[in-house]
Amino acid sequence: MFAKAVAVSLLTLASASVFAAECSVTVESTDQMSYTTKEFTVDKSCKEFTVKLTHSGSLPKNVMGHNLVISKTADMQGIATEGMSKGLENDYLNAANAGIIAHTKMIGAPEKETEVKFDTSKLEAGGDYSFFCTFPGHISMMKGKVIVK
Repeated sequence: MFAKAVAVSLLTLASASVFAAECSVTVESTDQMSYTTKEFTVDKSCKEFTVKLTHSGSLPKNVMGHNLVISKTADMQGIATEGMSKGLENDYLNAANAGIIAHTKMIGAPEKETEVKFDTSKLEAGGDYSFFCTFPGHISMMKGKVIVK
């Protein structure tokens, strides 16, 4: 009887880890004004989600800085345009903008990574969300989709 209980417990633990949601993603940014990821998925079973932004380039942030901002797709351009007037010292971002769901700080060489954790209750399954960089001019190439399940 004890052996059966142990076997059932082990199977339960194993199946839970197989079906556990991935509650984080790493997105790489480069000196070629690009993210290496074009989309990522946020599972609503995660209460909190972490986005790690890495920088593989050698250019400093005043030349080729990158951040990662998540918002509704309809709010992207307005957030980026408003952020240009805020300057590098504010990561080209008005952090008080209500359309911003989450954002990292701006990084560039020698910085290699930054991350942001956010509450997934800010997202609706099936909603139209994107991620993008607010460094001036980067949004044209540095953007992707956030899929919420």
